[in-house]
Amino acid sequence: MTSAASSVARSDLAELRRLKSLLPPELQSWVMIEPASGVNPPLITCEEIGKDEVEIQIDLARWDQLAKDQRNLLFWHEVARIQNDTIPRDGWEMAALAIGLGGAVGELWVQDGLLLLLALGLCGFSGWRLYQRNNGEKVLKEAIAADERAIALATRFGYELPNAYKSLGSALKLLIEQAPNRRQRKHYELRLQALKKSAAKAKARMQAMQNDTPAGS
Repeated sequence: MTSAASSVARSDLAELRRLKSLLPPELQSWVMIEPASGVNPPLITCEEIGKDEVEIQIDLARWDQLAKDQRNLLFWHEVARIQNDTIPRDGWEMAALAIGLGGAVGELWVQDGLLLLLALGLCGFSGWRLYQRNNGEKVLKEAIAADERAIALATRFGYELPNAYKSLGSALKLLIEQAPNRRQRKHYELRLQALKKSAAKAKARMQAMQNDTPAGS
């Protein structure tokens, strides 16, 4: 039993080291890769954990069920989010919203109009920032942009372009099947649709280049 657990631990460490090697050199000094913690964590996600430090977190139990190429492309999607600067920040908005609400309730008791307005203003501003962060259309656009950059990263690491699209597409299909709710499933479906359109455009460009190449050159 102990031997089996040790074998799993060694396998997990080997996978984390392998993923570390898939980071572009310019990210390796400040992007950490760690096993996810908590109950039912996302398959893979990333967040800012300090100044100039980002952590990619992976649910290794589910991660191990994916094919290697699928893992690589999903990993590069998160790397692309870091490069595009679209990862979550420190979450000050929730704290500000809580402070604003508490202040508003308190000022209702003491009836200080100016402080009440300030508290309501803080609530409004933090609520607006939370809406911006969680806006579905914005999140989808950022995810699609990260998919495009993930494809570019894959080619940088030696993938043929069609294989990169195929690997990410199959990974998204798997995420659609495993999505815990309808909203998440729709998000993955829209990403897959955008990826298919991008792949078709890339294929058309490659064919046009081949047709423009003189015979025998």
